[in-house]
Amino acid sequence: MKSVLLKNEQKLLYGLANPLPVMEHFYTLQGEGVYSGNPAYFIRLAGCDVGCHWCDVKESWQYDETQMQEVEILAKTASESGTNIVVITGGEPSIYDLSLLTQACHRYGLRTHIETAGVHPLKGAFDWVCLSPKKFIPPLQDYYAIANELKIIVYNKSDFHWAEQHAAPCSDKTTLLLQAEWGQKEKMYPLITNYILQNPQWKLSLQTHKYLEIP
Repeated sequence: MKSVLLKNEQKLLYGLANPLPVMEHFYTLQGEGVYSGNPAYFIRLAGCDVGCHWCDVKESWQYDETQMQEVEILAKTASESGTNIVVITGGEPSIYDLSLLTQACHRYGLRTHIETAGVHPLKGAFDWVCLSPKKFIPPLQDYYAIANELKIIVYNKSDFHWAEQHAAPCSDKTTLLLQAEWGQKEKMYPLITNYILQNPQWKLSLQTHKYLEIP
């Protein structure tokens, strides 16, 4: 399955996006990263031009017009869940100008978090930025200064060196995280554990939602 930036996505890329293509939205526990274990409302946008071969939500890469949803309704629904955190993910959410969505979320008193590979300029007001760079398309340099957390997916041994390359330009305040690719977790987590013990500037990220079998 190829990652394709559709014509409709191209139209949304540089304009204020409303409505937005939403693959799914749901209330659950944040399963990864610094906020792991916190209740959060997830908005998974459809559309991706990165195309990781190990992506576990390939169905989010493309979208159709039936998925379009108004940002005000999304923000209101998120606020009614009872959480104060909205996580915008994908797909690749940086494809879109998310200013109107983040403004709507803030009107409801919600914190806005984004999980992104950082391949397009970030547009929107975000309280937390999780940068998870991928090898297929490098992140824009601006993301290193604003990333609150850097989450590196470890697929093989060479990814530790790759992780350090991305950590180098990050701010001293950025939390550095190593997370095994789910299909390689049995091989990689022992290596990650040893690596963190020798390089304590890094922390472990587990996909706890998968162990718990929740969304």
